[in-house]
Amino acid sequence: MLADQHRFNQLSEKIIGCSFEVANTLGRGFVENIYANALAKELERQALETKREYPVKVHYKGELVGEFFCDLLVERLIIVEIKATSGLNNLQMAQCLNYLKATGFKLCLLINFGAASVQIKRIVNNF
Repeated sequence: MLADQHRFNQLSEKIIGCSFEVANTLGRGFVENIYANALAKELERQALETKREYPVKVHYKGELVGEFFCDLLVERLIIVEIKATSGLNNLQMAQCLNYLKATGFKLCLLINFGAASVQIKRIVNNF
């Protein structure tokens, strides 16, 4: 368990560092897709496996009821959800929790590039 937490912490730190690099380089005012693409490029520059628009299937009582896509999946461990709004809210955090429930992953970073400074929320499932 401690080894897993250490790995998650290391990856989280790298992702957060890359997020600040993107924010400092691009500044404010772009749409989410621009930030997601830039962050994916920066993560890849750090030699982190990054998948854009990672598909998530939702099941209800064993039956597939839909599919959606989370912004980024890093190292097959951490979901990254990108926002470009004036502030984060509970609905966005609930969205991240739903991503975690549907995938079984343990950690989602909710990153907002639209506020005066980068906002980052760490949403954890079953730690």
